[in-house]
Amino acid sequence: MSILRRFKDIMASNINALLDKAEDPEKMIDQYLRNLKRDLGQVKSETATIMAEERRAKREWDECKADIEKMQNYAVKALEAGNDDDARKFLERKATLTEQEAQLSQAFELAEANSVQMKQMHDKLVEDLNKLEARRTMLKGKASIAKTQKRMNEIGASAQGANKTLSAFDRLEEKINQSLDESEAMAELNRAPGDDIVDLAAKYETKANVENELAALKAQIKSKEEE
Repeated sequence: MSILRRFKDIMASNINALLDKAEDPEKMIDQYLRNLKRDLGQVKSETATIMAEERRAKREWDECKADIEKMQNYAVKALEAGNDDDARKFLERKATLTEQEAQLSQAFELAEANSVQMKQMHDKLVEDLNKLEARRTMLKGKASIAKTQKRMNEIGASAQGANKTLSAFDRLEEKINQSLDESEAMAELNRAPGDDIVDLAAKYETKANVENELAALKAQIKSKEEE
């Protein structure tokens, strides 16, 4: 049965090891979940069928053993009643049933083994589904963190680029300031030397003008008082 072979492969495999080797574990888990959930219904149905076969085989075996016991009891009663022929017939039927009982016992043992195997496969499938669900949730969280980290790295790279640009502007400003300082120094050197006497005379002329203006203001005030 192909489904049994498939689930034997699943039971024999280490799912965690497969996920660790996968290029995209999240997608692999989703695929596993889809496959396992799709097959779970079939496994349940086949498990129920085999379990029912086990119960049927057990019932037929028990009924056969009960019939053997009845034939034995009837044979005893027939002998007690002095009916040897009847007792012989009961014993012959018992012999036939005993042969059947051996066959039914074997059938039940086989059905029981199949039932145990199917139940183990079913339980393993449910366990694997639960593990994958938990692993999927964990990987979803890790994937979200990884995406956030990637965005942060991109922002960090942009910030580094901006810092480089600002640094370039700083260097450019420094060069401009240096050029301006050199120009002003050159202009100062190119300026003709001044006449010290002229500068000194200008100082006294300014003082004289103030004195003359002060005297005129006093005369104006005195004239108003005499009126």
